[in-house]
Parts: sequence; structure tokens; C-alpha cells
Amino acid sequence: MDLTLKIWRQKDANAKGKLVDYKVTDISEHMSFLEMMDVLNEQLVNTGEEPVSFDHDCREGICGMCSMYINGEAHGPDKGNTTCQLHMRSFKDGDTIHIEPFRAAAFPVIRDLVVDRSAFDRIQQAGGYISVNTSGNTQDANSIPIGKAAADDAMDAATCIGCGACVATCKNSSAMLFVGAKVSQYALLPQGQVEAADRVMDMVAQMDAEGFGNCTNTGACEVECPKGISLENIARMNREYLKASSKG
Repeated sequence: MDLTLKIWRQKDANAKGKLVDYKVTDISEHMSFLEMMDVLNEQLVNTGEEPVSFDHDCREGICGMCSMYINGEAHGPDKGNTTCQLHMRSFKDGDTIHIEPFRAAAFPVIRDLVVDRSAFDRIQQAGGYISVNTSGNTQDANSIPIGKAAADDAMDAATCIGCGACVATCKNSSAMLFVGAKVSQYALLPQGQVEAADRVMDMVAQMDAEGFGNCTNTGACEVECPKGISLENIARMNREYLKASSKG
């Protein structure tokens, strides 16, 4: 198939960006979206032009690096997929595809489609850990009984890959789905109880300091999340926060 790509080009965070048109031809429907971008970049390099910068790593839907806003949707038109899992069969011959970086004040553009998501790292560092000894002296996992429902919910929350689609798709650029998932995966397990109060207070405080917006329960974050993280995690985080606040 032959396609027109309108891609956001921006030299750095301080430069003025713009959409630039590119043509790609003979694109197979079996290619992934990132493979199509590789074809474009090879074409640009061969003609002496600057290739388009974009994030990628595992290309298996696990790392969360491949953050692109495609035709107005985080990670593109398919649901439950990251950009690297999006295939060109989702488009038609002759289509025009708009490709932009994730938009949020807390995710400044580094170059082209690459944004700085280190705000997520700092939120994790603020409280995303436990004090259980992991230096080879750990207890057997089966020595601490955990109810199946709690274990399942914790595992569901832990599937968050920190891609930032929730922030990019939220009208408020809220990170509450991400933070809710990270708080929940510990709050649901006995190993996470030691730092529970400090964790939620510190992570929410860091989220606010990073400049993310608040949640107004639109639900777009859950819809666009490639791992289907539930809004229930935001509710759980709010309960944990209120509980921690009442303890002073």
C-alpha cells in the first residue's frame, strides 16, 4: 500500500515543531507500524535527510517505549495494543496517517516523537518499593497466604508498563491511572503494608509536583490503556490516600 504520513518534527524541547508530509510506498499489510517507520527512516537516510526520532525497545508490547499518537489515538486505532503491536493491515491503501508525540506538560518533547517520561520514574522512586529483604534471605512465597482475589487484582495492576498512554489520552493529562496501578500492586499484598501510608502520600505528592492534572472520571485512560488497567485502581489509590491522611 502507498501512504501519506504527516509526522511531527521538532528538533528539541525549545524548538518550534511542525507536521511534515512524507510518502511511503509498497508497504506490506503484514508490517508492524514501527517496521513501516523503519522503512521511512531508511528512505530518509538514503536521500540525505534526518531520520524521524521515535522510542522503541522490545517491540513485543512489554516495555512501553513505543509511545506515538496515531490519528488522534494513543498507540493508534487498535485497542489493547502498543504501537509496536499495531500492524499496517489496520490502514488502507492511500490513507493519510497523522503521527505525533504524546502531549502533556509533564512529558516534554525531546525530539520529534520522543518525549521525556522520566516523571514516571521519579514517581516510582518516591514510593514504588518494599522493605522486604531480597538479598537471598527471603521467605518462601507460599509461607504468606494471599487470597486469590487480592493476588489476581495485584497482578492485574502490575501489568502496567508505564507507557503513558493514560496521560496522553486524558483531557487533564492525569497520571492517576499509572499511579493508581503502582499503588495498588503493593497495597493489595501483605509485603506492601509496611510502607503503605508513606507510599501513597509520597507518590501522589510527586505526581502533583511533576505537573500532571487531576482525574475527572472521564474513563478515556482505561479505554486507551494497552494493558486494560482498570479505573478501580484509581478508586483504590484514593481510598489508600484518605486512609493515610486520616492517620496524620
